[in-house]
Amino acid sequence: MKAYSLGLYEKSMPSELSWKEKLQAAKEAGYDYIELSIDATEEKIKRLEMTKEERFNLIRTMYEVGIPIRTMCVSALTKYSLGNDKPEYCARGMEILEKSIQLADDLGVRVVMIPGYDVYYEPSTVETKRRYLENLKKGAQLAEKAGVILGLETMENEFMNTVEKAMKYVVLCDSNYLKVYPDIGNLTNAAVLYQSDVLEDMELGRGNITSLHLKETVPGKFREIPYGTGHVDFKAAIAKAWDLGVRRYVTEFWYTGNKNWKEDLTFAIHMMSEILDEQTKGEQRAS
Repeated sequence: MKAYSLGLYEKSMPSELSWKEKLQAAKEAGYDYIELSIDATEEKIKRLEMTKEERFNLIRTMYEVGIPIRTMCVSALTKYSLGNDKPEYCARGMEILEKSIQLADDLGVRVVMIPGYDVYYEPSTVETKRRYLENLKKGAQLAEKAGVILGLETMENEFMNTVEKAMKYVVLCDSNYLKVYPDIGNLTNAAVLYQSDVLEDMELGRGNITSLHLKETVPGKFREIPYGTGHVDFKAAIAKAWDLGVRRYVTEFWYTGNKNWKEDLTFAIHMMSEILDEQTKGEQRAS
């Protein structure tokens, strides 16, 4: 049995595929699970309204194919941010968060990742930060009841682009069900910006990191950078995460119309599995 689990971000595959096709593609490539996306499109948000029958059918499909959905990325909370000054946006954000936790509970999803934004399209203020914390505490209470972990994703903005900043909110909320789910690409860009040590920043999350997003970046750019063409030191980052007790990882990249997208899945898993397998061997040698 492997000592780690490697997941695949759903949006690395064509959106028009059925869930069965996505699960099959991930399994064929060798992944252990899929990370489901609830982004800001109404199509994805509508997933939160799935009937009990639809939820059961999705679970059955997971079992039939032989690979589960085990994490969820709720990036809809970028648009409908928890600290938003617009009451209707903030209220919808809380509704999305609550329903995401409910869906996770029903599907067997372990971690619901939420973006570290008090606001995204509007200016961050003392009031938006206060409101964000207030609503994050409410979200943590909902997670506690469901037994689902919330993971704060480190983003590309000043508000929460490091583990250190995310840990501030973990401490302030003081919940066993609110942790940090870092994005190593975003952390690497922040380290360049601040002239700081990305591995030292990761250390500040010891005991509070659920998983690690394995995403490539270049300075100032945060999306759609092919693996191996950026500046992220995946080997060092994974070694540090392993030392911190992290055993769950997700390759985060996007389908952009490439006809050979399945090859991209295979390339990513081979690249990351090679590094993760080395950690396993190193641990076995040490013992």
